[in-house]
Amino acid sequence: MSDSACSNDSAHRNGSVCLGSSTETRSVRGLPRPLSPAPRPIPHALEAVHAGFPSVAQDYFNGDFSLDENLIAHPDTTFAVTVAGDSMTGCGIFDGDILLVDRSLTPQNHDVVIAAVNGELTVKRLLIRADGMSVLHPENPSYPDIALPRADDIDGDADGTCMWGVVIGNYHWQCSRAHFKV
Repeated sequence: MSDSACSNDSAHRNGSVCLGSSTETRSVRGLPRPLSPAPRPIPHALEAVHAGFPSVAQDYFNGDFSLDENLIAHPDTTFAVTVAGDSMTGCGIFDGDILLVDRSLTPQNHDVVIAAVNGELTVKRLLIRADGMSVLHPENPSYPDIALPRADDIDGDADGTCMWGVVIGNYHWQCSRAHFKV
């Protein structure tokens, strides 16, 4: 993949994420990064937080909670990528979100996946039709589906398309002051 492929603004707007050599990584904010080797536990409240009517405030904590240990089943094959674009807003994935991607999982129908298409990574929903044909479906009607080879050939083929990993989680920032600097 060339430097120009990673600096393509349209790729960033449509939800694509690029990978490449060290010279390419400076212009791309969505690079996969390995997760921290040492989990950092945070306090875990004993009470559930109510999303409906508020409950009496409790000051009870249930010890520490490690995001690494509780959200990641396969740490050796799980990476974090930052989303660049708006093609997946319909399923709650927004520009700047951090996705956890497990490369050890086999993509299945309706999974949100990271796919390499013509040398660029993109996040889309995998839809496999009854006839075996599959598409990468954006969750934003402003973007077209991307047709793929037959479902039994989605691991890679001559046209440069392959499934890179399955999205297992999404972190969406709620406070702009707390953003992790990529």
